[in-house]
Amino acid sequence: MQQSARWKTLALWLVLVASLLVLLPSLLPARTAAGLPNWIVAHRLVPGLDLTGGSRLVLEVSRTDIAADRLRAAVETIGNTLRAARIPHGDLNGAEDTVDVTVTATDRVDAAREALAGLDLGTLSEPQPGQFNIVLSSAAIDEAVQAASLGAVDAVRRRVESLDIPALSVRRGERDRIVVAMPGLTDPQRVKDLLSQAGKLSARLVDDSMPVNTAIEEGAPAGSEVLYSTGEPPVGYLVRQDDLFTAADVASAEPAANGEPFIEFVLRAEAAERLAAFTRDNSGRTIAILLDGQVISTSQIKGAITDGVGRLSGDFDAEGAANLARIIASGPLPAPVTIIEERSIEPALGATSTGTVVIALAVAVLAVVAFMTFFYGVLGIIASLSLFFNVTLTFAILAIIGAPLSLSMIAGIVLTVGIAVDASVLIFERIREETKAGRSLDEAVDTGFGRARATVLDASATMLIAIAVLFLLSAAPVRAFALAVGIGMLATLFTTFGLTQRLVRAWLGRSHITHLPKGVRTGLFDRLNLRFMAVRNGVFLLTAVLSIAIAGLLYVGKLRLGIDFTGGAALELQAKDGNADPFEIAARLTDTGVDVQSVDATRDPRRALVRLTAQGEGENAEQTSVLIARGELEDDYDFRRVEVVGPAISGELIDTATLGFVAGLLALVAYIWIRFEWHFAIGAIISLAHDVFFTLGFLALAKIEFNISAVAALLTVAGYSLNDTMVVYDRIRENLRHFKQMPLPILIDDAINRTLSRTVLTSATTLIALAALALLGGEAIRTFALTLLFGVAIGTISSIYIAGPILILFRLRPERYRPGKGGAGTVPETGANG
Repeated sequence: MQQSARWKTLALWLVLVASLLVLLPSLLPARTAAGLPNWIVAHRLVPGLDLTGGSRLVLEVSRTDIAADRLRAAVETIGNTLRAARIPHGDLNGAEDTVDVTVTATDRVDAAREALAGLDLGTLSEPQPGQFNIVLSSAAIDEAVQAASLGAVDAVRRRVESLDIPALSVRRGERDRIVVAMPGLTDPQRVKDLLSQAGKLSARLVDDSMPVNTAIEEGAPAGSEVLYSTGEPPVGYLVRQDDLFTAADVASAEPAANGEPFIEFVLRAEAAERLAAFTRDNSGRTIAILLDGQVISTSQIKGAITDGVGRLSGDFDAEGAANLARIIASGPLPAPVTIIEERSIEPALGATSTGTVVIALAVAVLAVVAFMTFFYGVLGIIASLSLFFNVTLTFAILAIIGAPLSLSMIAGIVLTVGIAVDASVLIFERIREETKAGRSLDEAVDTGFGRARATVLDASATMLIAIAVLFLLSAAPVRAFALAVGIGMLATLFTTFGLTQRLVRAWLGRSHITHLPKGVRTGLFDRLNLRFMAVRNGVFLLTAVLSIAIAGLLYVGKLRLGIDFTGGAALELQAKDGNADPFEIAARLTDTGVDVQSVDATRDPRRALVRLTAQGEGENAEQTSVLIARGELEDDYDFRRVEVVGPAISGELIDTATLGFVAGLLALVAYIWIRFEWHFAIGAIISLAHDVFFTLGFLALAKIEFNISAVAALLTVAGYSLNDTMVVYDRIRENLRHFKQMPLPILIDDAINRTLSRTVLTSATTLIALAALALLGGEAIRTFALTLLFGVAIGTISSIYIAGPILILFRLRPERYRPGKGGAGTVPETGANG
C-alpha cells in the first residue's frame, strides 16, 4: 500500500513537471524559446485571431449554382439522348430540380421511356402519355456539393496564398464549408474580391453567321449562344460554345501597364500550338475572352499567334488587373463560393483584449487566493497552490491539443478559477465538521475527503453535462469556452483528490498538528441559525410578481437579439479625430441606403458600435452593407472590429442554440432524477427554470445583447445552479436519514445552515472571478461575463430560497424517503455524502 501511494505521488509530480515544461516555450520570448528542443517547442500556445487581430471568413460552396449547372447538364443530356435515338420531341426545359420534355411521336413513346430511364438522372414520371418529368436526385447534388467543397479548399488556398498573407490558414470546416483565417489582416476586402469570382476563364470564337440582335430575338444557331459583357450597359455577343482554351491551359498570368492596365498571360505548350493553328486559319475573325460566363475582352485575329502569349484588357484599374491575374494564375474554383460569415478585429484591439483578459485572470486568481487564505489559513494556501497547478495543467492540455487560445477560452479558465475552489471548500468544511464531532484531525482529514468525494463528483457532473452539450451543439467561440471549462473541471478533480489531498497529508505529517488551525475562520457561520423556510411564502409571492414582470418584458420584445440570431453586421468604430458621433454616423449611413438598426455609444467616447441589417436579400447582402459603410466612414473612422453573419449561419445558430439548450436541460434533469427522489428532481427543475428565466429578464432589463455567448452563459448558469442545489440536496438527504422525526422546514433549515459556509465561500470566489472578468476583460466578453455574474448570483439565491421550499410544497416526508435512491443510504458512516 505504501509503495502504491509513492507511485501515485511520483506520477502526480511528473504530470505537474511535464505541464510546466509544455508551457515553458509559451512563457519565454520567441527568440529564447527557439533554442529549446523541438519536442518542447512543438506545443507552444498559439493565440487566436481575437487576441492577435486579423480576419476569419467562412465560405460556402453555392449549392444553387451547382444545382443550376446540373440542371443545364441534364437538359443537354436528355436532348442529346433523344436526338441520338431519333425520337421527335419538344418543350424540353428545366426549372428548379425538374426537367420536362414532350415526345411528339406517339409510336416512339416507349423508346423514349426506355432511353430516359437508362440515364438514371433522377425520378422519372409520366403525368400524361408522351409527357415526361425527371426530378433530379438531391443525393447526387449533395455529392456534387461535397466534391466541389473538397476541391474548393485547395483552389481557395492557391488563390489567397498569392497575396502573401503571413500565417494564412485555409481548412475545411463543418458542413463542407471552408474557413480562411488571416492573422494580422484587418480588412479582408481584397481577399473577398479575389473569391468573388469562380474564375472560369475561356476563349471562344465570335459567331458572325447572324447579327446578335437576331440571335437574341429568334434564338441562337446550334452550337452558339448569346453572352453579355461585364460593362454598363451590357453588350451582347453571339459566341460559339467550343472553347479555344481555358484557365487550365494558362501557364502564367501577370498584370502589366502601358498607359492602361492589362494582363499578359502565357499558354502551355499544347494549348499554344492549338491556338497558333486556329489563328493561322481564321485571320480577321474575333475572339471573345470569357470569365464566369461574361465577356470581359474581345480582340481581332490579325495573324497566327505562335508564341502562346496573349493580352487581356478591359474595364478594370491596376488593382483589378492584379486581382484578375491572380484569379487566372491560380485556376478556377470548382463552384462559386459565398461568404456567409466574417469576423475581423484590429491587431491593436486584439492586443488590448489580450492585456485586459490576462489582467482579469490574474486579478481573479489573486482575489481567490486572498479569499481562501483569509478563511482557511494554511489549508487555503494549499488550495491556492492546487489552484495554480490546476490552471497550469489546463493551459498545458490546451497547448498539447493545439487549440488556438481565444478570449472565450480564457473566460472559461477564469470561470474555472472561481468554481475550482468549490471542491476544496466542500472538503475543508467536512474536515471542520468532523473535528467538531470529536475526531482527531488526522481522522477528520481522511473522513472529510472520503465523504465529500461523491458530492464533488455529483456537482462536477452537472457542470460537465452542460459543458459537453455546449461543446457538441454550438458555435466555434462557445465550443472554445466549453473546451476550456471542461478541461478545467477535469483538472480540478485531478488536483483536488491528487495534489490537495497529498499536500494536506504531508503538512499533517510534518507539523504533527492534532487540532484544526486557528487560521480556519469559517466557524463564524456556525453561530448563524437562520430560518430560511420561515419566509418561504413571501419569497414565493415576490418570485411570482417578478416572474410576471419579466414575462411582460419578454412578451413586448425587450430582449435584444444579436446578429448571431438575426443576421446582419456589427461594426466597432473609433474616431480618427475627436469623439464618435452616433447621430452623425446613423445619418450618414442612412443617406447611403444602408439599413441601420442602431448606433450605440460605448464607455470610450471615441468609439461607437454600429449594427446593420441586411442590404437586400441573399447571403451576400450583409457584405454589401459593410462595403457601403466602409466607403462612407473609413476617412473619419477606423474599423476596429467587424462581424458579419449571413442568413445561413444565423439560422443554424438559432437551431443549434435551441437544440443545445433543450438537450442540456434535459440531460441535467435526467441526471438529477436518477440520483435523487422525484421531489428533489422537481425542485431542481423549478429552481433551474427560475434561474434561467430571471437571467433572461436581467438581459432584457439591462439591454444586454442576447447572442450565442449569452446562450452559452445561460447553460453554464444552469449547470452551476444545479451544482449548488445538489450540494444542499445532498445534505438534506443525509438529514432525512438521520432525523426521521424532525419537521421538514427545520430539517431543511439545518441542511442549508450546515452548507452555508460552502455556499457563501464558493459563490463569493466565483463572483469575484466573474466580476474581474466583467470589469477588466474588455468589451468583447463583457456580455458573457455579466450574464454569468448575474446567473451565478441568482443561482445561489435559488438554491436556498427556491430549491428548499419546493420540497415542502411537494410534501416530502422523511418516512417516505427511500434511502437507497442514488446510492445514498447504502453507504456506511464513512460514506460519501456532502
